[in-house]
Amino acid sequence: MGKKYALVFILLSFGTAYAQQETTFSGIVIDAKTQNPLENIVVSIQNSSITQLTNTKGKFELQSSIQGEQLLLLHSQGYKDLLLKINSNSEQKVNLGILQLEDNFSIEIPAALITLLDSDLSDDNSSSEMTSGLLQSSKDAFMQSSAFNWGQARFRVRGLDSENGTMMLNGMSMNKIYDGRPQWSNWGGLNDVLRNQEFSVGAAASNYTFGGILGTQQISTRASAYRKGARLTFSASNTSYNWRANATYVSGMNSKGWAYVISAGKRLGNEGYFEGTNFDAESFFISLEKKLNNKHSLNFTGFYTPSSRGKNSANTNEVIQLTNEKYNSYWGYQNGEKRNARVKNVEEPLAMLNHYFKINEKANLNSTVMYQFGKIGNSTIDYQNANSPDPVYYRKLPSYYTSLYGKDKGEFSGDFTPDYLSAEQNKRLFLENPQIRWDEIYQANQRPILNSDGKIISYRPSQSHYVLYEDRTDDKTFSANTNLNIQITENSSFDGGITFRNLKSHQFQYLLDLLGGEYFTDIDAFYSGDQAQSDLQNPNRQVKKGDIYGYNYNLLATTIDAFTQFKFNYNKVDFYVGQSYSVSNYQRQGLYQNGIYSTSSLGKSQKVNFENFGFKGGFTYKISGKQWLFFNGMHLTRAPSLRNTFANSRLNNSVVDGIENENISSTEGNYVYRSPKLKIRTTVYYTLIKNSTKTSFFYAEGIFDRGASYNNTDAFVSQTLTNLDKKNIGAELSFEYQISSTIKTTLSIAYGNYTYNSNPNVSITNDANAAKGDVQTTFDFGESYLKGYKQPGMPQQAYSIGLEYRDPKYWWFGANINYMTESYIDISPIARTARFYKNPISGLVFPEATENRAAALLKQEKFDPISLLNITGGKSWRISGKYIGLFASINNVLDLTYKTGGFEQARNANFRALNQDVSSQTPSFGPKYFYGYGRTYFMNLTISL
Repeated sequence: MGKKYALVFILLSFGTAYAQQETTFSGIVIDAKTQNPLENIVVSIQNSSITQLTNTKGKFELQSSIQGEQLLLLHSQGYKDLLLKINSNSEQKVNLGILQLEDNFSIEIPAALITLLDSDLSDDNSSSEMTSGLLQSSKDAFMQSSAFNWGQARFRVRGLDSENGTMMLNGMSMNKIYDGRPQWSNWGGLNDVLRNQEFSVGAAASNYTFGGILGTQQISTRASAYRKGARLTFSASNTSYNWRANATYVSGMNSKGWAYVISAGKRLGNEGYFEGTNFDAESFFISLEKKLNNKHSLNFTGFYTPSSRGKNSANTNEVIQLTNEKYNSYWGYQNGEKRNARVKNVEEPLAMLNHYFKINEKANLNSTVMYQFGKIGNSTIDYQNANSPDPVYYRKLPSYYTSLYGKDKGEFSGDFTPDYLSAEQNKRLFLENPQIRWDEIYQANQRPILNSDGKIISYRPSQSHYVLYEDRTDDKTFSANTNLNIQITENSSFDGGITFRNLKSHQFQYLLDLLGGEYFTDIDAFYSGDQAQSDLQNPNRQVKKGDIYGYNYNLLATTIDAFTQFKFNYNKVDFYVGQSYSVSNYQRQGLYQNGIYSTSSLGKSQKVNFENFGFKGGFTYKISGKQWLFFNGMHLTRAPSLRNTFANSRLNNSVVDGIENENISSTEGNYVYRSPKLKIRTTVYYTLIKNSTKTSFFYAEGIFDRGASYNNTDAFVSQTLTNLDKKNIGAELSFEYQISSTIKTTLSIAYGNYTYNSNPNVSITNDANAAKGDVQTTFDFGESYLKGYKQPGMPQQAYSIGLEYRDPKYWWFGANINYMTESYIDISPIARTARFYKNPISGLVFPEATENRAAALLKQEKFDPISLLNITGGKSWRISGKYIGLFASINNVLDLTYKTGGFEQARNANFRALNQDVSSQTPSFGPKYFYGYGRTYFMNLTISL
């Protein structure tokens, strides 16, 4: 097999070269305002591989053998693109004269200011897409709409998570091994220095990596590539933060071969759009390059972007009706100030060294070593032998007395009488104090000191019943890669690379605050004896602030990825083929001997190995210089993420039974038309992802029979889905027309149908069985009938129409009307199994589980369509050689309320429990929803020196 591949590579390496008479185009590029020559401007002939950079005097000279009318594009960060019609005639020299590029304040500023959406900062980053808006600067109208207009509703390009795209920094992949997704918070506040980007969408070829089916986003921080100067930025907003300040300085390359870029910023918000969502972040960045000679350069990049963000809760309809859409149950007043219990802290500094080696005029070798370390912490309240501190705990809400859960269920008899008096009392108590009661928590952790008369004179710390802790992840990642690019002949080129990554991820529970107490006991209060011990080697340990407790383990991973790619470019046809190969090795190392899994929690697990291949190719047919057709296809296998490989990594070394590589296939067809006035792109695509694995945790009622769980049908369980398939089909339209020199209109359409395409297998693990000594802890619940259900969490159809006016006096105004629909709730897989319909005690199907009632209960909720009006505007000035830019935007001008997502709670684990809860009209465990921002604003002032 190896010989066959080698033969194919050798044959593809040699394209047929043939000589044609060439036309030479030359010119000088200058700044329209300063009249100074511009260096390193990219000059290229559209729909071809002919490209050149201007020299220090702004001059360029390129040769083209393409005959007939073509489009010449001049592009550089910070300037408007210049598109010219040119005609090629054999053996002619065409001098295009002086070409002026206009400073691009009005377009550049929005790209520099896009802030992290709340969805980008979600716990699992599931909505952190390649076009999330954090770094997006593509000028394609569709991508602009995806990032700036649809992103606030959690729109995903082609319905794909960011694990299906590759995020790269200087040729190094930044997708996490743990979950396959970029950690967007690592780049927070660095927008000004991360705008040198290249995009390849879908399965298109990339010079840097094989990529994923969503595409590749490559960011360069090479110091010599930045535009010399200084920039000060001041912003105000009411979304995630309230204000932002940033300063950046670029030295440019000096006569000794040195160049550097430094940037620092601060973002702060006492409260964002949602209640109690505090925000505090800094950003520090440096890029330093030394040009050793004409062939070798070294570049060091380092940044540190610590951030702290208070989260907001998903809420049931009952809670929303009692409060409002901005309600957040995660905070409460402490000493008159709002304190959020659930805060995400990210501190992951990065250091990277790049070696740029220009072997000759046709070959470049770029190599990188990178080290990233730091922590990610998500805080919450832990408690023992005490009531839940959650203000929306189901026993504290009116529905507790008007639904099944306020009465004795017996054997799911369903006979209960609503207690409206007690429900009204719960409502009153909740509305009097709907937030966390920090004062009561502190009081519970202390014991009173009495005087001789029996009166309380003070309090003394005692054993804490409540503490604040973090679920911590401390990662250490070392990566190294090398990437080779060769222009083999005039018509053929080669790209190839290999990447090594090693991860040690320390995951543990970290005690942040005893909340007025003296110590906390490291046990699981739901169990007794040895089973209650987090670590049998240190039983009944008293932990204090700064201690690790609960769970403590390492995840170890090593991956090697390699790719090759051959591209061929001719007058009418371009095509490419690419191949990839990867090896992944995972292992868990338990640092505690857990009392429930005493024999399978401590020490190293078995090694889990995955080997994968990928193939892709593309074909472009050039109808003319203005329009072309291209098709791309990709098939690859992919290792499951480290996160989904172990069934319950917090407690034991068990690997998910039946886990295997994912199989991914994707194809797309595109038509592109581009002229100075009109730009059109239409795309149709098909994607199939097979054999996915997904693990989740929840408390379920009525899930087991009494024999399986020792006279208890309820349990806290882990649920694992295997053999989950997804199918995404759709089309995209990007339309842009320059009506006049000052007015432009845009139209963007995304039309998709994203469904589950299989009935995955469901397995449930009950730790309580292990605690009781049962041999069986994992139960096969069979298939979950998900096929045909919609994938959740994003609009599957989106439409945007915009109009923009740009005045010659450097002010502009734009408006977009957006309509998004076909967004669905995340459904509970366990409720779609055959076992869901059976009484866990008798094993017989519930008599009330009729087909019609089941269809009504299990119908997937579709959210209402979303209509949003967004407006933007700006103005720029040149004063004494300095540029000042003002930008402002208002999103959701009409202040409409809308849901961006939600999920069914899985607590009702059998048909009768769900049916009775829903039938009460006030369900205790109804779906929980996330809401989007109402009317928000963003203002920015930029001063370039």
